[in-house]
Amino acid sequence: MRKPFIAGNWKMHKTIAEAVHFSQTLCKEAQQFTRDRDILIAPPFTALSSVAKIIAGTGIHLAAQNLHESPQGAFTGEVSGAMVAEAGCDYVLVGHSERRHIYGETDDLVSRKVKAAWESGLKVIFCIGETLEEREKGKTFQVVEKQMKEGLKAFKEDDIERLVIAYEPVWAIGTGKTATPEQAEEVHVLIRDLQKKLYGSVAADALIILYGGSVKPDNMAELMAKENVDGALIGGASLDVESFLRMVMFDKPE
Repeated sequence: MRKPFIAGNWKMHKTIAEAVHFSQTLCKEAQQFTRDRDILIAPPFTALSSVAKIIAGTGIHLAAQNLHESPQGAFTGEVSGAMVAEAGCDYVLVGHSERRHIYGETDDLVSRKVKAAWESGLKVIFCIGETLEEREKGKTFQVVEKQMKEGLKAFKEDDIERLVIAYEPVWAIGTGKTATPEQAEEVHVLIRDLQKKLYGSVAADALIILYGGSVKPDNMAELMAKENVDGALIGGASLDVESFLRMVMFDKPE
């Protein structure tokens, strides 16, 4: 049975001191929940090492928000997979909609970043999702399928334990709009069916699929009640530790 997976993506928020304070509170209040659910936070690069020291041994996971596709080189301002791993991360976000739509990351680049992450021993939270225009034109399934096929070129069935997919409709990120639980479930079913078609039923059944897009304490349990929604990738609502804890501590549907 798939464990619920609750992830907080802080984006460009929190100083090192703020990240440390948040992490100390999270460890104190949430460690007991790591037995039956995975909990992850993704601070900015500057805070990774400090947060890693605090959460070490607690079962709480640490992710970087991005990485470069090359192991090293003259890439000013970039961070490699080895650097991310050395900072204490076991996960990295790849293909987040803000990377795709603000910074122009293509499916090919995302694929190379996935490969770089795996070569560095990192697990990947692979983000996919459609824009509002694409949804209104009925292209949601087409977009998601293309992003999966092209972005996971390096994927092999044995990699399933190192892969989490986050469906984040671009039109629901930071807008206050949320896909209904039914809309989220519909796309999650597509993702799992496509995983089965491409990589087999074992990989599909084991795949953790998160929903991301204006997830809040008030809609968390309703989303998690859906069979194929295994967790959440939470943005703004993860910045306040009390808000994040409410989502971590949600009542898991039977």
